[in-house]
Amino acid sequence: MTWTTQLEPRLAGALHLPGSRAYEEACTLFNAAIERRPAAVAACDNAADVVIALRHARERGLPVAVRAGGHSAAGWSLCDDGLVLDVRGIAAVEVDPVARTATVGGGCLTGTLDRALQSHGLATTTGRVSTTGLAGFTLGGGSGWLERRFGFACDNLLAAELVTAGGERIHVSDEATPDLLWALRGAGANFGVVTSMTFRVHRLDPQVTGGLVLFDAGHGREFLRLAREVMDTAPEELTLGVIYLYGPDEDEVPDELRGRLCVGAILLHTGGEAQAERDLAPLRSFAAPSLDLVERQPYARFQCSIDDPPGYRNYMTAQQLPAMGDEAIDVIHAHAMRLPAGPGWTVIVPWGGAVRHPPVDTPLAHRDTAWVVHPGAFWIDPDDDEAAIAWGRGFTAALREFASGGVWLNWIGDEGEERVRAAFGDEAFARLQAVKARYDPDNVFRANHNIAPAGLRQPPP
Repeated sequence: MTWTTQLEPRLAGALHLPGSRAYEEACTLFNAAIERRPAAVAACDNAADVVIALRHARERGLPVAVRAGGHSAAGWSLCDDGLVLDVRGIAAVEVDPVARTATVGGGCLTGTLDRALQSHGLATTTGRVSTTGLAGFTLGGGSGWLERRFGFACDNLLAAELVTAGGERIHVSDEATPDLLWALRGAGANFGVVTSMTFRVHRLDPQVTGGLVLFDAGHGREFLRLAREVMDTAPEELTLGVIYLYGPDEDEVPDELRGRLCVGAILLHTGGEAQAERDLAPLRSFAAPSLDLVERQPYARFQCSIDDPPGYRNYMTAQQLPAMGDEAIDVIHAHAMRLPAGPGWTVIVPWGGAVRHPPVDTPLAHRDTAWVVHPGAFWIDPDDDEAAIAWGRGFTAALREFASGGVWLNWIGDEGEERVRAAFGDEAFARLQAVKARYDPDNVFRANHNIAPAGLRQPPP
């Protein structure tokens, strides 16, 4: 009897093996450049399934990965020759509008929570792509459109249920395990499998003002300077992402912009309609020819407006800037103008507001960052891998002299331990290593931006 035949009848969910349609679907990730073949995929329907599958894998020395949304840029949702814990079946959402909390399963997607909260006139910071797994997003910090008003997702994380490397189910809270909750607020999936999370949620009018404006990319330098000027005095209700991309071949896009490199912004204003009109006017009337898709719309619908297309190979990276001076703008524009063909982009996002004043302690460093530059190349042909990756790496290198040294780990792939350490700083990193040693001393959970435990007993294979 094989280990898979022993495991399958013990699960409330299912065990998917190579050759089955369900296995292939589970092994299809957002980044099509990732090809990993686990020995099996355990579709977990509840926390007990996670415990059973994890213990089974550990008893046999199998590598483990955890899969929900499958958006990890480095493909850490899969592992070769091991067991993948697919937690998408653990996705329930419970909203308490009186206490202003929401409890979600570890496999919940960001768009699912957005829609559930909107029906109560509530919201919290979730991902800019609605198909992102909420757990991985939050554990990596959780940067989203509402962060200037409500902070990062991890700032709103109140508690969690977690399965440790030893197969133990524990409740994580400030009262029960303060160091572990602190670590979960930004240090990734290093400490266990999260099967439930409870968030602080906030009042938000379901109707917001948002959408895309586009102009010819030749205006990029001037538009970046305008965005900087606007955001210098912007209220927390206003945020944006300056974006370079190729004009889509769609009916509403002017012929002059279709297929051409464009610059513009994804705009969101969560204040009243009149205030939004005033605050957004300079950005919407910048130049011509132009595309203006800004409108009053439900927030949950806006959250789906830039869902990235699946099936593309991709490479993403990021740099954090303490300020965006004219020289930095020149570098950003020059590299963005060389964006590889395809549905990729360069996005430049302002922080500030609530990001700088978190209500809880987190391990994240450089919260005074002013702007984050996030290049992403998307392509189909493997022959284009080298050129596309070189573009992304070159972008990071060119911005290094303007950067703070910090990094937003959710927005990069595997760029080495030095970059992981930079996200936290040396003191917080050492503290994280101590927490890791307590809950995962053998580094079982290493399919991530890994933090090796202090005093690692054995090196990972």
